[in-house]
Amino acid sequence: MTTAPLTVVTFKWEPAEGRAKFRSEHVNTLARMVRRNYPHPHRFACVTDDAAGLDPELVEVIPLWPDHGRLQNPHGPSYPSCYRRLKLFAPEMADLLGPRFVCMDLDCVVTGDLAPLWHRPEDFVMWGGTNPSTHYNGSMILMNAGARPQVWEDFHPVRSPRLAREARQFGSDQGWISYRLGKGEATWTPEDGVLGWVNHLANGTRRPPPGTRLVFFNGKRFNPWDAQPMLLRWVRRHYQ
Repeated sequence: MTTAPLTVVTFKWEPAEGRAKFRSEHVNTLARMVRRNYPHPHRFACVTDDAAGLDPELVEVIPLWPDHGRLQNPHGPSYPSCYRRLKLFAPEMADLLGPRFVCMDLDCVVTGDLAPLWHRPEDFVMWGGTNPSTHYNGSMILMNAGARPQVWEDFHPVRSPRLAREARQFGSDQGWISYRLGKGEATWTPEDGVLGWVNHLANGTRRPPPGTRLVFFNGKRFNPWDAQPMLLRWVRRHYQ
């Protein structure tokens, strides 16, 4: 593992598919949650096409690249397309993001110390699959820059999404990553304290168990900023 400060990176762009739009306040909130729960040297960066409202004291802005920005999710236009994120696997990301970085989705709640998750020794870690047929979930990726370059270099905008879908690897970028890398990569699981709201918390009706560090609201049913005051007090306590 490198000793340089970790870069924490997230994405925000205007989606073409009409799904829930992320706002600058969601980026700022994530940066604050990370700062509270990861008190180690780090950069917090947002790759975006609209930096308005981002707190310059919390967030470094990286202009959104156009690569694969117009590709649709192979499962249909109602699903998000995140093929832009595949460029994280390009070796030149070392110049932009540093030698080691973690990419995480905005729709999450940080509930505990992140250091055990991010101080792993492996050169590449992804959240374990939350879809039974898909190896990995793209909500969080930790990697040394340049690790697994084949994910970027072997991607073809026509053939690759089709191959991943035919292999029952669900999603856009995560489907291709799962297909290209196959089983066997290091992952985070519920035992590490990384949970999914839909997958592990009975659609939010249960409180996270002791030891939970991070809850992702993957899917399109609910977001942490939609929390009802009485139903999800634990969300309100941490998501600020």
